Amino acid sequence: MKVYNLACDLEHHFEGWFASEDDFLSQQASGTLCCPVCDSAHVSRLPSAPRIGGKVSSEELVAVEPSQSIALSNADHGQLERQIQATFMKAMRELVGKSEDVGAAFAEEARKIHYKESPERSIRGQTSADEVMALREEGIDVLALPEMPVLKNTLQ
Repeated sequence: MKVYNLACDLEHHFEGWFASEDDFLSQQASGTLCCPVCDSAHVSRLPSAPRIGGKVSSEELVAVEPSQSIALSNADHGQLERQIQATFMKAMRELVGKSEDVGAAFAEEARKIHYKESPERSIRGQTSADEVMALREEGIDVLALPEMPVLKNTLQ
């Protein structure tokens, strides 16, 4: 099993697991290897060092006060970026798992829930920016997120 650090042309970093290097090259050449964030097929392998040993212990993580400034090396920045992406994807998986996809009927369904015409529940779907503004003007809380190809499929 080969585990590679990968990145798309928009610099989204992710990990790929392949049966062999030939498997990776074959998927890359055929365009079946895509970024899980933006669905770009322009994916390249990043240099990586072998990792030997265990995990970072909680004692090694340093709490930082908000008033402190932090200087990061390129290596630290890359690790921080991966942690942020992982946290974001975990939150998106939870959001998708705990909400009902109502598709293009989002604005209509949000109004029904707000005016007690439909059972209260978490929903997600698509609507226009004008509809989002109208919903907010009616006092309906809406969180607009960019549409991501990874959310159209089952998140693993």
